[in-house]
Amino acid sequence: MPEILLQYEAEIWRSIGETFIMVWVSILAAILVGLPVGTLLFLSRKGNLLANQAVFSTLNLLVNIIRSFPFLLLVVFLIPFTRWLIGTAIGTAAATVPLAIIAIAHYSRLVEQSLLDVPKGVMEAAVSMGASVREVVFKFLYVEARSGLVLGLTTSTISFISYSTIMGVVGGGGIGDFAIRYGYQRFETELMMYMIIIMVILVQLIQFTGMTVSRIIDKR
Repeated sequence: MPEILLQYEAEIWRSIGETFIMVWVSILAAILVGLPVGTLLFLSRKGNLLANQAVFSTLNLLVNIIRSFPFLLLVVFLIPFTRWLIGTAIGTAAATVPLAIIAIAHYSRLVEQSLLDVPKGVMEAAVSMGASVREVVFKFLYVEARSGLVLGLTTSTISFISYSTIMGVVGGGGIGDFAIRYGYQRFETELMMYMIIIMVILVQLIQFTGMTVSRIIDKR
């Protein structure tokens, strides 16, 4: 291991841990909230099972507004809400709040697009067999769209890693923040390059895993 990595070994492992915490919270938010929101966006569209223009327009507007915010400005804008929610606006825990919100908006849109790619005949066939809305979603739509949903989550996760590099603004830490504070600001270019390599490897592993899983479960 290069000497400079040994010198900062403890800080590097801590920054990697902080990145994993932020990304995992984002993934959980995407799955637990983004998936249902994206599904409701699809179902409430005109001509679908739960068609409701008011619900669709409201959700669509909220998702568009959140996705339109430059992420750094969103982080700053949410500082009062973050402080109210968890009692502080600084630290890794505080950093997870804006990350979770952007994760929900980001993944919900990809979920909607994946469900729109499912042939309309699948839903019509399910309804004709007497399936409830819940059964249509879980036994037909999600099954048909599972490959796209996995790819969407993979793409979202890579975006979450990118977003996490900005969280040094609120003391969130992470690999990106470490690279800037210890590498760029201290003129340790070699250290900064090693951090970039770690980020690239991490992203490549996630992309490879997501593509592999998507290919395995795609039965079309």
